[in-house]
Amino acid sequence: MSQTVSMEKIVSFCKRRGFVYQSSEIYGGIRSSYDYGPLGVEMKRNIREEWWRSMVYMRDDVVGIDAAVIMHPKVWEASGHVETFNDMLVESRTSGRRYRADHLIEEATGIDAEGMSPEEMTRLIQEDERIKDPVDGGRDFAPVRPFNLMFETYTGPVKSPENLAYLRPETAQGIFVNFKNVLQTSRVKVPFGIAQIGKSFRNEITPGNFIFRTREFEQMEMEFFVEPGTDEEWHEYWIEERREWYTRLGIRPENLRLYEHPKEKLSHYSKRTVDIEYNFPFAGWSELEGIANRTDYDLRRHSEYSGEKLEYFDQAKNRSYIPYVIEPAAGVDRILLALLVDAYHEEEAPNAKGELERRTVLKLHPRVAPTKAAVFPLTKKEPVSAVARRLYDDLKGDYRLFYDDSGSIGRRYRRQDEAGTPFCVTVDFDTLEDKKVTIRDRDTMEQERIPIEAVRDRLAKLISAS
Repeated sequence: MSQTVSMEKIVSFCKRRGFVYQSSEIYGGIRSSYDYGPLGVEMKRNIREEWWRSMVYMRDDVVGIDAAVIMHPKVWEASGHVETFNDMLVESRTSGRRYRADHLIEEATGIDAEGMSPEEMTRLIQEDERIKDPVDGGRDFAPVRPFNLMFETYTGPVKSPENLAYLRPETAQGIFVNFKNVLQTSRVKVPFGIAQIGKSFRNEITPGNFIFRTREFEQMEMEFFVEPGTDEEWHEYWIEERREWYTRLGIRPENLRLYEHPKEKLSHYSKRTVDIEYNFPFAGWSELEGIANRTDYDLRRHSEYSGEKLEYFDQAKNRSYIPYVIEPAAGVDRILLALLVDAYHEEEAPNAKGELERRTVLKLHPRVAPTKAAVFPLTKKEPVSAVARRLYDDLKGDYRLFYDDSGSIGRRYRRQDEAGTPFCVTVDFDTLEDKKVTIRDRDTMEQERIPIEAVRDRLAKLISAS
């Protein structure tokens, strides 16, 4: 059953349970910058591992790399980022605030201004009296101008133009410039892919909506190189493959949809782009992942700028060509947010006495849940607690586990439900006699009694299921 949860509730929940904290909070924080707490860091790691397992380990046509964050500045000239990676910025002369011009126009008028020239946006802002500074209501704006989103930095001891560099705004270019290296060292054949996970940086004018849009974020991108003419078929394949990945991780299908980018709004490198969108509570349908047909744009540009031939020789057809590229690109942070929103439930459930009470439960798929299982002794007293501790010590190398002997068993269950822990293993007084323990399912709250020596295999089966 679908439900709506407010962003305020999610933000509060994330801090309270140790998923996400405001960065530098003791100094008042820094806008749109967040740190991941004990549960959040485990969940991020699980998302990355699930993506890598699906993209690399489960396939024989994809390999991985890990490219540098700071690359040669000509990489970004060749890619088009120096010239075209811009948002349109407008400054209010009354408040001094800066805004993305297209967002300011759309929020005030409903007009889709994406793709307008700076001059067109400036004229619209000046003429339409509905467009006002959100802070003070002023109508005195400077002309709209392009603002490049790349963070500049300098290499070496001297801050000079010849030492100018950039923090990468995407991980994709590290794959393209290593195309020849991978061909020569990995014996791959087209069609094949190169996958990468890593940090990217974009100096967003108006970041926001919690971890949805930040200036520092983690990307998971794969460039799949195909023979020209087969690109459209492969594009369709990866659209469906990626959509199914989200449903396999438990996201409800009704909260996902495909969005086709209009031709007039395609990126400069794209022949066709389709987004997988999630119905976020704060913004409605918004991008979760983009799957783009980048044609041969990137390899061709890097070949022109570097002087290196970035071609593939097809031995079977005895010809060389520059492959086309299909790119599924997703953000770890945005996926984590969608999974949390989709899994968050407040419901009536029976307590230990059979009475209905409100419980908060995070119904995460076991493979992405931060903690896979919790081990409880029914009492802190020996020898029950000793048996529970031995079981915990025996299992803890397999997964992220939690040991809890504080409070009533009912309260311990509720704490783990809220943290998204899918299974709880309880050692009780009967365990001393029958050598069995109880495994409780988070979602159904059903319990099964199994021999203590079977716990490891049973948990492994439950966690890996579907």
